[in-house]
Order: sequence, then structure tokens, then C-alpha cells
Amino acid sequence: MAMTKDYYNVLGVDKKATPDDIKKAFRKLAHKYHPDKGGTDEAKFKEITEAYSVLIDEKKRREYDTYGQAFAGGHGPSVGGHGNPFGGFDFSGFQQGFGNGGVEFDFGDIFGDIFGGGRSQQTRTPRGRDISMDLEISFKDAAFGTSRNVLIAKVSTCALCRGTGAKSGTELETCKTCNGSGRIHETRHSILGQFTSVRTCDVCEGSGKVPKEKCPECRGRGARRKEEEVRIHIPVGIDNGEMIRMPGQGEAIKAGVAGDLYVKVHVKPHPTFRREGSNLIMDLPVKLTDALLGTTVSIESLEGKTLEVKIPPMKRAEELLRVAGKGIPGDGGRGDLIIRLEVALPHKLSGKAHKSIEDLKSEGL
Repeated sequence: MAMTKDYYNVLGVDKKATPDDIKKAFRKLAHKYHPDKGGTDEAKFKEITEAYSVLIDEKKRREYDTYGQAFAGGHGPSVGGHGNPFGGFDFSGFQQGFGNGGVEFDFGDIFGDIFGGGRSQQTRTPRGRDISMDLEISFKDAAFGTSRNVLIAKVSTCALCRGTGAKSGTELETCKTCNGSGRIHETRHSILGQFTSVRTCDVCEGSGKVPKEKCPECRGRGARRKEEEVRIHIPVGIDNGEMIRMPGQGEAIKAGVAGDLYVKVHVKPHPTFRREGSNLIMDLPVKLTDALLGTTVSIESLEGKTLEVKIPPMKRAEELLRVAGKGIPGDGGRGDLIIRLEVALPHKLSGKAHKSIEDLKSEGL
């Protein structure tokens, strides 16, 4: 005859443990041994679920404490089975453990922590939908920052009722559907027994209150779709393709918080400059004589100012000239302007120029 299992010892609880103590112990062990959570001891997981199915039921626990077994069915679930949403765990034993006893079992209460759900997600504040838009700006505005006012069609808080959904001068009353709790408890029957789930009330949208008379503007919804002007601040040094997040500027929702607005920035190419990190790059062709003798050129900076740049005699056909502090502004200071000098060879030579070149050639140049 097999020795009776000590279910209290299996869960690590005292014989005077409360149902809450038993639930907490089961959650902790299920986290440790469930196959989907990295556990490898399936036999141990079977054992703790068997112990839990008996000790959580008042009738079975009383029978177990008196006779060492639960006559209504103390067999635990088996491990195996494919296609099961709980990582191959077969809950067939729970039909005996819970169904016959008529236990009201909140599935999210026990397994919510294991599978990433649970009450905390069910009771969080409702949140409006996030929205996104594209915005094209100039190369200069991207470098130095700017602000833009744009018109967006979105669901916004009703200006007339200020989001309450009630007609001006009227009051809110307790929602009769959820009795003011903002949540609906639903009990479903399955092979596992009775399961209670909680969802946000559709009538009051989680607020627990409904207007006695609805707002004529939004018809009680507290929000309506309309065009709204939004001011977008473009930060200094933003790059092409970067995203700006504007919290609370998305779509509104009654009895909740508004979503966010995401603005994807597209920077127009500049005819002269291109960007590499915080530096500006530009190409500058240099005449052969200027390359040999050096010269001073006037160029226009990104902000539109004239810069006098001295070019020393070049030693190679291509060289880089750095002008400090004339690049893209940023948190670490402003980058540099890098000028790529390239000798521009003439396409045609006059007779006089040809003779001069011949003289240079005779000099060994």
C-alpha cells in the first residue's frame, strides 16, 4: 500500500495555513517548476498541483485531514499532452479536483503571475490609442531645432463636458451594470470547473459612473473625433528618421489617460552639406593654380553666414580641411565643418596656358 502523501509538506505550508497561504505557496512553486518557466522537474510540478487541488478545496481538505485522502477525487493532473496552451500540462485531473466540488476558481489569480497576466493588468487605468504621423523639415531646422504647428484629426477630450460625458449642469450616477466598481466579473464553466474572469465595464468604461443626461456634443462618450492643432518642438540636432514621442497627445478615452503621439521626422537633403554624426561635410573643387599656391575662399555656413576659409597649398589631389565649431549642435557641443578639397583640372588649355605648363614641366613639376 502506497504511503499517503503529506500535501502540506509538498507545498511547504503549515496545517493551519489559510487559503491565501496555500495560493501563495503554490504560485511560488509553480514559478519554479513549471516547464514553460524553465523548470525541468515535471514530476514535482505534478505533485504540487495535486496537493493544491486538494488543500484549496474546503471539503477535500477536511476529508484529507480526517482520512488521509480526498474521496471526491484526489488524483493530480498528468504531465504530457501536446497542443496544450500551458506547455504540455494536462489539466484533466482538475475536472475531478475542482469541477465536482463546485469551486469558484479565478484562473488569473493563480496562473496570472506565471504566464505574465494577473490582476494588475486587469485593473490598470484605461489608455487611449497611440497615433503616429510623418513630418518633413529642412536640413537647417533639423540642425538648429524649430517648432511646428500641425493640424491632426484625432479623438480628443470633449471640450463641452470636459471628458465626463454628462450634459452641463447634470450629475453622474452609479453605473447599474457594474454597480459602480467599473469591472464586470464573469464566471465560465469548463472541464477545469468554474473560472471567474474580470473585465472593464463596457457601459461606464471603467469609471463606475454614467451621466444622467448625456452630453449633446459627444453623446456621453467623453471624447469625440475632431481636428486639433498640436505644437511640435523639434529638438536641436535631430537626424533623419528619428522619432519624437509626445506623451498624452494621442487619442483620448473616457475615464482614462490619453495615448501618445509619435512624430517621425524626415529631413530634406541640403544642396551643399551632408551630415556625418555631429559633423557637416561639403565638397569644394579647387583650381589647379589655387591648389599649388594656396588661396582664400568665401563659403556660406549652414546658418547663412559668410565664412572666409584659407586654403594652404595642397600636397595631394584630395585633402580635408577642418573648420572647428561649424557643424551640428548637440549636447556635447557643436561639431565641425569638414571641407573635402579636390583639385579641379581644366578641360581645355589655351595656347598661353599650354606654354606655361610646358615651362613648368621643364622645371620638373
